[in-house]
Amino acid sequence: MAGSPQEGRLPEVRFLTVAEVATLMRVSKMTVYRLVHSGELAAVRVGRSFRVPEHAVHEYLRGAFRESA
Repeated sequence: MAGSPQEGRLPEVRFLTVAEVATLMRVSKMTVYRLVHSGELAAVRVGRSFRVPEHAVHEYLRGAFRESA
């Protein structure tokens, strides 16, 4: 809808650092980097570092859980 207050705004997304993702998933930072580089885990490059949307971590873990069940 043209002219709406929401126009052009991104939904609120919480971004995590690679270290935070590693802690959350209880894996090494290198494992997180491998997931990002392989495309299995969505991330945004900010300068020389990556930021991972929190929802992407939850989606990845849900998918991994379904595959193992």
